[in-house]
Amino acid sequence: MTENRQKIAIVTGAARRIGRVIALTLAKHGWDVAVHYRFSKIEAIETAEDIRKMGRRSVALHCDLTDEDAVNQLLNRVRESLGTPVCLVNNASVFEHDSVTDFSADALDFHMRTNLTAPVLLSRALYAMTPEGSQSVAINLLDQKLDNLNPSFLSYTLSKAALNTATTLLAQELAPKLRVVGIAPGITLVSGEQTEQDFKIAHKNTPLGRSSTPEDIASTVCFVANSPAITGTTIVVDGGQHLIPLSQDVMFVAKMSAQNNS
Repeated sequence: MTENRQKIAIVTGAARRIGRVIALTLAKHGWDVAVHYRFSKIEAIETAEDIRKMGRRSVALHCDLTDEDAVNQLLNRVRESLGTPVCLVNNASVFEHDSVTDFSADALDFHMRTNLTAPVLLSRALYAMTPEGSQSVAINLLDQKLDNLNPSFLSYTLSKAALNTATTLLAQELAPKLRVVGIAPGITLVSGEQTEQDFKIAHKNTPLGRSSTPEDIASTVCFVANSPAITGTTIVVDGGQHLIPLSQDVMFVAKMSAQNNS
C-alpha cells in the first residue's frame, strides 16, 4: 500500500464475533472500516458506531454474499461511502455440519457461494479498483484443520480448502497490485451446539495450552495488512492445534473427553 492512500478496509461478517473484533482492532490502528453484514443489522450498526467513537469513519453495509450481482457491487458501495478500499478481510463464513452420509450438492453449493465465490469476486473487485503502481491486500480467513484434515463438516472443509487454493492462485495472478494472504485460526469461539465446558477443553488441547482468541486473529490481520512483502501464504494462528492429529473435528473430540471424564 502506498503511503498517500487512505487506510480504508472492509470486513465481511463484521457485525459479530471475530469479524467485529477485527473491525474494531483495525479502527484502533487507524483504519476506516466498512462493516458488512447479512442478517445482523442492529449489531452491524452498533459496530460501526463504536468505530466512529474511536474517531474513525465507518458504515454498515448489507449484502447477501450468495448473490453474485450484489457481491460485485459491494466494494463500489464502500468507495461511495468511505473512499477506495485498500484492505479486504474475507471473514464471513458458512459453517454447518454435514458428513459424507448426508452430503448434498445443495449443501456444498451453499458453503461454496459464501466461503469461496464471494471472496474471489471481492478480491477481483479490489484488484480492479487499485491504481497502477499501488498495492492493496485481500485477507482470507481459513482454518487450521486444512493442515490437519478430518472428515467432519465436509462441505465447510471443502469450501475452505478451495479458498486456500484460491489464495495461492489469486496471489500469483493479481500481483503486484494485490497481495492475497490467508490466516488460519484454531478453535476460537463457542460454535454450534458446543457447550462452554467443551469449548474450554478444546481450546486448551494444543501444544501451547490455548488456541486462538479473536484478538489474536485481529492482531494478525493488522500485521498482514501492513506487511507489503507477504503474499500467497497462510499464517496459522492456533496455539499449535494443527500439530495434533485428530480423527474428527476438535469440538467432537472435546465432547467425548468431557463425557468420559464425567
